[in-house]
Amino acid sequence: MPAASPASPASPVPSVPLASPARVPAPESAARPALALLADYRRLCDLCPALDLRVLGPADPDPSATDGWYSGAQLARDEEALAAALAGEQARIVELHGRAPRPHVTASRLLHHYVWSACLLIAGPWHLARRVPAVDAADLWLHAPTGNLALRPRGHAGRPGGPTGEDELRAELRAAVVAHAEPLVAAFAGPTRRRDRALWGMVTDDLASAIWYLGRMLDEEEAAVTAAGAVLPGGTLPLPGAADFRHLPTPDGRCHPTRTRLGCCLYYAVAPDAVACLTCPRTSDEERVSRL
Repeated sequence: MPAASPASPASPVPSVPLASPARVPAPESAARPALALLADYRRLCDLCPALDLRVLGPADPDPSATDGWYSGAQLARDEEALAAALAGEQARIVELHGRAPRPHVTASRLLHHYVWSACLLIAGPWHLARRVPAVDAADLWLHAPTGNLALRPRGHAGRPGGPTGEDELRAELRAAVVAHAEPLVAAFAGPTRRRDRALWGMVTDDLASAIWYLGRMLDEEEAAVTAAGAVLPGGTLPLPGAADFRHLPTPDGRCHPTRTRLGCCLYYAVAPDAVACLTCPRTSDEERVSRL
């Protein structure tokens, strides 16, 4: 499982093909936002190799729990669904590293994978097309055996219409992330052995990381760093901190954007050969420069 970084989902798995577009007409009022988002998500999948996503059209059936698929809403309310997802995460870690980590480490890694992916799915259309999708936890599914995802796009907020439009969209983006993550934060508090502030710190980190990662995939890293800083200026509870990017010079004369996560994602604890992430609070700037 790769470390938590700008491109830090859980273990890499084969991509699931995108589902075909809707096979029956939908009401125009519902079809327009869904079709616009469908185009956004197809572009996002093309840009982001770390995202293993199946996009569902209006006529496609929901993924089934009998095949190992569980929605975020199911993970939040159904102990059996959460246990199955945790077992899948543990199996992937064992396959990659040869041993099972402690249960709270597995839970932290799974939550990080889910939340980072959800943040990318919400922030992606915002960054690409200034659309903030309404991604309900009931519309995003996790495949317990592989960690792949499936999403049914619904509606979105419109483009900015005035001088305060960008600020409004950033507020919409934060609100959409918080609304999606809130039930998962509550459900994972026990398995991760973390309190609310630490878990919301993970959400903050993953939102900053998702925007940063997409910027790198677009070859627009500095613009994405600026965008993440504007979305997360601090003081936007329950998101407890700021993106707070800074730049580190390296001996080759380049400057690299970096930030220090508000909390540790516990990647270093999955196995003896794992090292702390480049943005981990455990990683000094000197070590970051040497690893860059």
